[in-house]
Amino acid sequence: MSAEAQISGTSLSLADRFKAVRDHSIVLVAGLSDADATVQSMDDASPAKWHLAHTSWFFETFLLRGHDESYRAFNPEYGYLFNSYYEAEGARHARPQRGLLTRPNLAEILDYRGHVDAAMLAAMDRFSAEQCDLLELGLHHEQQHQELLQADILHLFSCNPLGPALRPTKAEQTAEMPLEWVKGKSGIQEIGCDGSGFSFDCEGPRHPQMLHPHALASRPVNNFEWQQFIADGGYSDPQYWLSDGWTWVQNERIVGPLYWRDRDGQMEQFGFAGWQEIDPHAPVRNISLYEADAYASWADAKLPTEAEWEVAAQNGLPNAGDVWEWTGSAYRPYPGFKTAEGAVGEYNGKFMSGQFVLKGNSSITSPGHSRPSYRNFFYPHQRWQFTGLRLAKDI
Repeated sequence: MSAEAQISGTSLSLADRFKAVRDHSIVLVAGLSDADATVQSMDDASPAKWHLAHTSWFFETFLLRGHDESYRAFNPEYGYLFNSYYEAEGARHARPQRGLLTRPNLAEILDYRGHVDAAMLAAMDRFSAEQCDLLELGLHHEQQHQELLQADILHLFSCNPLGPALRPTKAEQTAEMPLEWVKGKSGIQEIGCDGSGFSFDCEGPRHPQMLHPHALASRPVNNFEWQQFIADGGYSDPQYWLSDGWTWVQNERIVGPLYWRDRDGQMEQFGFAGWQEIDPHAPVRNISLYEADAYASWADAKLPTEAEWEVAAQNGLPNAGDVWEWTGSAYRPYPGFKTAEGAVGEYNGKFMSGQFVLKGNSSITSPGHSRPSYRNFFYPHQRWQFTGLRLAKDI
């Protein structure tokens, strides 16, 4: 494979693409203190410096170690600290305890990144086609972590009573958009990656799906509409909720989306600019699958299936790109799906249990990291990511 490669729809060289993605991670942590980058606010989140190190570990492990005889590990102990879930790569530091790693500090992690980057750039011209494919996977892997990193920082800052702002600018109000129903295609349709560019293994094989007559909303549900759901007792009426969802609402005392609060009668939302008045026409975000499903039930609608959403996107369904949109489809393998051999085969397949698919992208998704076939996935109760919903209905 030539060093001039088509990656993520661009014609940048592998080296330029690599530098652009790696540099973007550094931009995202600009302004963070060592403490900001070290603390872990919950088990689902990871410290910012762990994200920076783990994405470097990926390149070191799968493209440098054992492939480049001249490469010397920055620190042999980092393999244990920054492996995430790759059983084939051996033992690793427990995920809930990542926030206890006060050492190495942020500066040392940045030095580690520089060490790996220099080795990668020096070796890249000698990569085989298989290594170039792994490099591309690594770049998309890092883009996933760029989004996770931002969501994790937001959750961390939300736990601070001072409500610190990461990006202290006042957000502009979103323009009001009417909700219209767009009739979707029915009959036998195809979904899944079409082979025209990069895709994760879980996006294929492309295969037919039978779609019944349906329609999708022209935009996601917004904050004003969600406030109506709350005012109508949506969080206190079990008739709208899945059984597990109702148990979750009661046990966790959920009364609204994550990062919403009532301050002296004024509803506020926490974001990268700190606490601000809720934008009524912005898509509601930071909601769980349980909440999305309950709202759809209250609105006499449903969540779209993954296939309905994807076929609509293939045919021009407007995607605001502010929130990932929950679907009613479980994250399970497509017909004919097979995991890859080796450690990279652990990337997606082993998580196909108990999670639901989200489609689209969000305001913190890295540029070029979205396509109709993309399958994001989270557990039904999780909502610290920028997750929202778009309604659908049978017709």
